[in-house]
Amino acid sequence: MTTIGIIGAGEVGSQIARAAIASGYQIVIANSRGPETLKDLIDELGPSARAATAAEAAAQGDFIVIAVPLKRVNDMPTAELAGKVVIDTNNYMIWRDGHYPQIDSGEKTAHGLRQEQLSESKVVKAFTHIQAPRITLWSRPKGSPDRLALALSSDFPEAAQWVAHLYDQFGFDAVDHSPLSESWRNAPGQPAWRQDRQTLAELSANLAKADPALTTNGG
Repeated sequence: MTTIGIIGAGEVGSQIARAAIASGYQIVIANSRGPETLKDLIDELGPSARAATAAEAAAQGDFIVIAVPLKRVNDMPTAELAGKVVIDTNNYMIWRDGHYPQIDSGEKTAHGLRQEQLSESKVVKAFTHIQAPRITLWSRPKGSPDRLALALSSDFPEAAQWVAHLYDQFGFDAVDHSPLSESWRNAPGQPAWRQDRQTLAELSANLAKADPALTTNGG
């Protein structure tokens, strides 16, 4: 059975854990305060989940979700993440993260920088333009007329393909706008970043409307 390691047990990480367990995955989840502080969450998630350190979650997961902000000094367990698909759910927020001149100038994207920090991993930007509770609330079966879409981007086609499959399992269509140099197209301020319902056609159109001048907090 496939195991997903999750680093970050806040709203996004916890909701992805719920959706993953509902889809048949095992979960290993970590936070910054230690496994013992996750007892209530693990009790809620049930026998398919266990708490761990970040390094353990990275080592034990077949695929990894990072649900924590980008930091200037990489604090991710790089060795344990090597060779693995890493889903980065971060949005660059200046009020929280401070200014990154390379992002502010448009030279690089936040997820491109994460890929540089995790140079031996396969980073995918995903789950960045949906509010955490809606990951489970807005799920719909494939073929439903009201099924919604989520964007993803990566420099690795095989990693992007796996995340598209995960989206499908979670109840969403996928729009791949790879590579990571294009990930700014659903950054905060862009039409595709709106925290609203977007069908496959609507999301594709909004990604096409992206304008670097609209980005408010990086990409």
